[in-house]
This record gives sequence, C-alpha cells and structure tokens, in this order.
Amino acid sequence: MAVTEIQDRLGSAFADAGVSGVLHARTLRPSPGAAGPPDPSGEAPFPEIGYEPDQLVCTASVHKVCVLLTAHRLAAEGRLRLTERIDCRAAGRTVGSTGLSAMLDDVRMSARDLAYLMMAVSDNAAADLLLERVGLDEVNRTTRLLGLERTLAVENFAAAQAGMRDDAGPAGAGALADPAVVSRLRALDPARSNRSTPRELTRLLGALWHDELCSPEHGEAMRRLMSLQVWPHRLASGFPFDDVGLAGKTGTLPTLRAEVGVVEYPDGGRYAVAVFTRAADTAHVLPAADSVIGTAARIAVDALRAPVRATVRRVR
Repeated sequence: MAVTEIQDRLGSAFADAGVSGVLHARTLRPSPGAAGPPDPSGEAPFPEIGYEPDQLVCTASVHKVCVLLTAHRLAAEGRLRLTERIDCRAAGRTVGSTGLSAMLDDVRMSARDLAYLMMAVSDNAAADLLLERVGLDEVNRTTRLLGLERTLAVENFAAAQAGMRDDAGPAGAGALADPAVVSRLRALDPARSNRSTPRELTRLLGALWHDELCSPEHGEAMRRLMSLQVWPHRLASGFPFDDVGLAGKTGTLPTLRAEVGVVEYPDGGRYAVAVFTRAADTAHVLPAADSVIGTAARIAVDALRAPVRATVRRVR
C-alpha cells in the first residue's frame, strides 16, 4: 500500500467522524526477548506514518506523560524519592472529576501514587501536586534532553482551567457550547498553551519505551502506569484483541480529543502512536470523535505491520 493511499484512508476516517485530525506513528524496537514481527524484505517499508505530523497541537492532559518522565528522571538522579509523602489539602486543590480532584478531604500520599492517579484517571490535582514538586523548568529540561524543540509546558493544569473560565465569561461552562466562545479559548491555542507535535510525542514515547533517560526499572514503572489507564474508548477501541497490549494517555479539551500510546503485539512488535482531533461540534459527548482515534491508529499500525501481513498471505 502506498503512503498516499494510507493518508487518503486516514483523511477519510477523520472526515467521516466529523473531525480534523493529525497523526504520527512509528515502529519501536521489539520488546526484550522478542524477535519482533517477521519482515520478508529485511526492512519495514514504513518505519513511520504521518498525517500532518508536524502540526503544533495543544497537548492538554497528554502533557502528563512529560511530567511522569520528569519525575522518574529526577528519581533516577537522586533528586526525588518516589516514596516521599506529599500533602494534598482539600482547600484550593485543582478541580476535576476524577481522583483527588473529586475528593472532599485532606489526603497524603506518595509521589508515585500521585503519578498513578495522574496517569490512570487523569487526576488534575495529583498532576499539579507532582508538577509543583518537580517544576515546569525540569519538565521542559526533560523534553530538551530528548531534542524535542517544539514540546513545551507553559502552565500547570489549574492555570489552564482558570484561563478557560476567564475566556468563557460569566456564563461559565455553559458557554462552551457556543463555537464563538470555544474559538477564543487560550487553552486551544498552541501558541499560548502546553504544546507539542504528533511526531515529537511518538519520539517521547520511544524514549520512554527504550529507557533513554532512566534505568529499565524506572522505565518499567512508567510503562506499568500507562497501561493502567482506565479509558478504553479511544486508542484501545482500534485494537480489540486480548493478546494486544496498549498503554496510553488521553487528552481532552472542548472540541479537542487526543491520545498517545504504544501498541504491543504478541510477536513483540511495538508501535508508538499519537492522534489529535478537533471537532466542529461543541457537544461534550461525541462517540464518533472518540472512536476515530482508534480507527486512525489501527490504519497506521496496520501499515507499519504490512510485512507481517505479506508473510501470512504467502503461507496461506
């Protein structure tokens, strides 16, 4: 299949779902001890697949992966203990609908358990506590160490929420149904919010899966947390197989839906994928806009695995 055909399929999938979309997918090294998928040609035809992969996007909660990697980098350098206890006071904590954000009482927990809540249920309060501990500058140093020149954290999650409240005006969250209000949200402007590109985000995932900044022990801990994410309606929807693993992180803002993650097949083949979409419809619930993330990821990963399918056809 030619690259143009793959891109046509991706474009059609996004259009059918009523969204604009960008994507990047790349092949990672096989999992340890696995030979990886067979390649009869000796070289995969598409080591990466992109659909506007260098477009700057607002990362929303996807940037929590950068926070996670930073915490473990600092732990590996002896500058943070993952078991240290951090207080989360009920008063003034970052709002949200999951985890500590939705709890009513004071809590104390370890940094690594905050990381679990941040990744598994996208807890904003846990993310901001961990971000306060490591610092925005260190998060940006992590991405610079990986050569990610367009990936930048400019604010914490409480500040992003405050900006949306200010931009929405007196009508509050109800105003976010108005496309004119959504169009002026700073949180949706990558020039003024936490940002990256799909290509840089798959590079970030590759670094995490290949243990580039931390020891394998830290890498395994981070990959475990990403595999515990509870949302199955985006990337995972494209890979409904018991023997295919997926570890990822979603991101959501008004009209924006995204997920980055790594898909792992039983033959050891591993593929990093980043998909970001914007919907014209301002409705909070848009199943098609969620599921197309899985559809697009599957199209891209199938293209990266094309040599495997070619082998199967010859055997049959």
